[in-house]
Amino acid sequence: MSSAIVRARQLSGASLTVHPGLRTTPTSLVLPENLSVDTWRHVGEEIVGISVASVWWLGDWLVFGVRKYPDRYKRAMRETSLDYQTLRNYAWAARRFPPQRRRQILSVQHHIEVAALPPAEQDHWLDFAERLRWSRDELRRQLRDSAAGDNSGGPAQDKLQLTFDREHLRRWQDAARTAGTSLTEWMTLVLDAAAEDENR
Repeated sequence: MSSAIVRARQLSGASLTVHPGLRTTPTSLVLPENLSVDTWRHVGEEIVGISVASVWWLGDWLVFGVRKYPDRYKRAMRETSLDYQTLRNYAWAARRFPPQRRRQILSVQHHIEVAALPPAEQDHWLDFAERLRWSRDELRRQLRDSAAGDNSGGPAQDKLQLTFDREHLRRWQDAARTAGTSLTEWMTLVLDAAAEDENR
């Protein structure tokens, strides 16, 4: 991971710095031709910082909505332009990781990978991911390898065999692909989020 990306993820800026000639719209960023390379680099860092932060912001916004406006929460989620399941994943991550436990240089997706684990194990794996600069995919691979190689020390594993029609399976596989997870991981996230909603 480049130092510029790490620095961008540490930025807390809530908005893009105003530079002369720079304009934003909902679908574009217009940069002036006379922009220096240093300013261009700084703008990119700010955009990455805002992008990373906004995922946590969405999660916190959703958690607040569940708590404060339970009767309007699902409607509000459906009225956003974002995928409903993606938003549920962000809310689930925000609930599992209070702000003081979130790692600034790791993505929300890193946190989602370990969210089903007990807090001490979450911290263990996030420590490694942070220190060794693992991508989300590398963290996932390490978790998978650890579970396959150590059945005694890891969480207890149970198997569940289910039968579904092809249309349901196809839709769920598409949703898992969109979320960037395996079908098993996606189903676990969905079921955990639903269980948390039911237990509120």
